[in-house]
Amino acid sequence: MAAGDTAMTPCRRALLYPVFLLAAVLLAAATGSAQPSPAPKGAPAAEPERLLQALEHAFASVADRVMPSVVNVSVKPRKTASSESGEGPDVEQRFKEFFGPEFFDRFFRRRGPRDEGRAAGSGVIVDRQGYILTNNHVVEHAAEIEVRLSDDRKFKATLVGRDPKSDLAVLKIEAPPASLPVAALGDSDTLRVGQWAIAIGNPFGLDRTVTVGIISATGRTRVGVATYEAFIQTDASINPGNSGGPLLNLQGRVIGINTAIVATGQGIGFSIPVNMARDIMAQLIARGRVVRGWLGIVIQDLTDDLAAGFGLSAAHGVLVSDVMAGSPAEAGGMRPGDIIVEFAGAPIKDITDLQKRVAAVAPGYPAALAVIRDRKPARLSVKIGEQPAEETQIAALQKEESLGLTVESLTPEAAERFSLSARAGVVVTAVAPGSSGAAAGIRPGDAILEVNRQAVADLGSFRRIMASVKPGEVMPVYVQRGGGGNEYVVLKAPEKP
Repeated sequence: MAAGDTAMTPCRRALLYPVFLLAAVLLAAATGSAQPSPAPKGAPAAEPERLLQALEHAFASVADRVMPSVVNVSVKPRKTASSESGEGPDVEQRFKEFFGPEFFDRFFRRRGPRDEGRAAGSGVIVDRQGYILTNNHVVEHAAEIEVRLSDDRKFKATLVGRDPKSDLAVLKIEAPPASLPVAALGDSDTLRVGQWAIAIGNPFGLDRTVTVGIISATGRTRVGVATYEAFIQTDASINPGNSGGPLLNLQGRVIGINTAIVATGQGIGFSIPVNMARDIMAQLIARGRVVRGWLGIVIQDLTDDLAAGFGLSAAHGVLVSDVMAGSPAEAGGMRPGDIIVEFAGAPIKDITDLQKRVAAVAPGYPAALAVIRDRKPARLSVKIGEQPAEETQIAALQKEESLGLTVESLTPEAAERFSLSARAGVVVTAVAPGSSGAAAGIRPGDAILEVNRQAVADLGSFRRIMASVKPGEVMPVYVQRGGGGNEYVVLKAPEKP
């Protein structure tokens, strides 16, 4: 976790705890039920002791080999007019709920007089070209990023790209390739529960701290940290400042990127699997963003009660509660009330499973779906679209606010409520007095059908168009008046957003 960015419960167990536990198990196995003969004087050390020495050597070797590639990431946050914690209220509330108010206050609000408004986290060098893996939440509010290596060299880092939906980011420093120590990446798909796990990071500013535990679980979802989750759970101690540091196996290979810990528990930490991190890093380096497949549906879990109501014997699958107008799902014939039980030949267990599988399909490729519709099986083929980027949506929301418009999707219910004949577009629900929208003559109840000669199919397309509007740009907007006819109005974007 970033020390100036999240606050977590410290894990106070020492490194020796798992070693003593292993010693007890080995000694018990060595003694067994029968009493062994006394060892003669001068006999070699007992087998358990030799095993513990070998394990100690393995831990030390991993630390020696990998610690040079673990870096300290220091971030100077962008200045905002938000709370004294330096975060927006939504981010502050998110971390308060997950990590607990006590530790949030301790690490966000009670800063000493020497604090210079910098947040710290960890990262790991994974390529001799200077690429560094870390967490998105370590750098998402950064105005400046500085990376300090184990030999105390400092570099200004460039943000190559970040992916809020997986909480990953990639940085780059400019240094002679031969001078950079690089960590080797492992294979997180082969992990087994019970394997040793070693975490290295900079908790509480204590550089390159090593902690040890085991893999407690794999494929953890619904943790509430990211949109796409399949976390490795570990009891290796992870604390504020560890975020972005590596989780390693006994071979010294990176198996995860440390991300979060549950504040109300002990020894419950989470790491992003390195196979997921590797794929996302490749996309961020190649294009600066992550491209994911998209259906354009609103979904909910299929509970036992809902399954019974839809005539299913078991709650397997995902219920479609809405289909976005103009979306790939609508074009493929999907309807509200469909229950998706199979995607691309694989059975669907729940929402997380479907999201992961859809996101993995490249936009433009068709995908076969099996659904239950009106208690009967049906098969559909949907051409997968590209998921709108979060940054695009945020930019569009800011544009909507600056124009003084509040809009929502034009559903059949909204069309009936405002006496509109249009079946695609967005409906205006509020217009701020004195805003650009009000000056253009846009009124609540109007449907926006076209902006800047681009058709508006739904809320998603409206926001994609608005995100590209430049400050001061004048654009024609085609509207349908509630209960009246269609007409063009001229809307001018404010000079400053």
